[in-house]
Amino acid sequence: MSTAAPGVSPAHVLVVGGGGRENALAWALNRSTGVRQVWVSPGNGGTQDLEGCRQLSIAESDHDGLLAACREHGIELVVVGPEAPLAAGLADKLRAAGIPVFGPGADGAQLEASKQWAKALMVEAGVPTAGYWKANSREEALAALETQGQPLVVKADGLAAGKGVTVAETIEEARSAIEEIFAGRFGSEASLVLEERTHGPEVSVFALTDGERMVLLPPAQDHKRIGEGDTGPNTGGMGAYAPAPLLNAAGLEQVRQLVLEPTLAALNARGIRYRGVIYAGLMLTEQGPSVIEFNCRFGDPECETLMPLLGPELAAVLLACANGTLDQAPALSIAPFCSACVIAAAQGYPGEIRKGDAIESSLQPSSDLQLFHAGTQRQADGRCLTSGGRVLAVVAQADSFDNAFERAYTGLAQVQFEGMTFRRDIGHQVRSR
Repeated sequence: MSTAAPGVSPAHVLVVGGGGRENALAWALNRSTGVRQVWVSPGNGGTQDLEGCRQLSIAESDHDGLLAACREHGIELVVVGPEAPLAAGLADKLRAAGIPVFGPGADGAQLEASKQWAKALMVEAGVPTAGYWKANSREEALAALETQGQPLVVKADGLAAGKGVTVAETIEEARSAIEEIFAGRFGSEASLVLEERTHGPEVSVFALTDGERMVLLPPAQDHKRIGEGDTGPNTGGMGAYAPAPLLNAAGLEQVRQLVLEPTLAALNARGIRYRGVIYAGLMLTEQGPSVIEFNCRFGDPECETLMPLLGPELAAVLLACANGTLDQAPALSIAPFCSACVIAAAQGYPGEIRKGDAIESSLQPSSDLQLFHAGTQRQADGRCLTSGGRVLAVVAQADSFDNAFERAYTGLAQVQFEGMTFRRDIGHQVRSR
């Protein structure tokens, strides 16, 4: 059981996961007031070198191993980064042992783990979202597509590592996406959601919640496509910026009232006390905000972009969310700066990627410039090698987006590995140069 009193920071924190998001979370929690030790499992080449952090080699799927580590190291707060262990019930297991967790149980994680479940909840809550049809067989899906007679958005029902959505431009493209899902690309238990297409700019909104109350973070906008000019296939995200001017304070409050509060109320009505982050992926249509999807974890690279803006109260706020005492937490301070993030990816991403290349960096992190690792591994001889599609994130803060992106790209120029690719137009919506 946590020994930290309400409103107090946890002294020992465990971050579960091994991506850029978890590197950023560990870095931010390490800067939080009262935190003495941050553990990361399984981590990556960057978390291994993070001063004040210690790395464990326990897989995020090894729930028994993580529970044993929590007991061994006196962990007072667990922050779960990825969606898969949440959907698999890691938070439930740890909570049952008296360990506070920032992250929903398996029931709440259905917000992301099942598109059908989430759409039904939105309709139940009156949350604005596109019209949809669910299908549990190939024939049912093709019949719905035929009836509509127009291209639809095709979404695999379950977790698909960000690759389960096709925004079809033609009926034939939608038909191909349906065939692919029911051919088992995302698992044998195939089902899907078909959605009407909506139009408008996209924005990400994050709410830290204890199941009743919430703290909203600055809105962010990421860049999904691999190619400049927003071309090519979708990726996990090639860069981001915050706060996104698309949503001012009044717009963010509208999202709270129309989307987030009704969603929490609907979860509670189902007996689900959701403690963690709700990530609302929104499209800003002419009729107002419309929910594209919910996620039960921080976005990546939005997390890397936002963490440098958050104050030293972060650990206390996350613990309060985990304990259901957000009303007793200190106010979370947010720096009034622009934050810019650019991702360096491996050759071939988002397809077959090249791995094992040595990373060379002369970048010196500072108070307004960060280097977060994602797909990297530290070798016994000290070298850091590429091991994933998205390899590194360079993040910078400044008084304007022009200056923030200039600083981020200058930092990125100090990092090299064979086959490194990145977009040069991240933040084009808010840059004048």
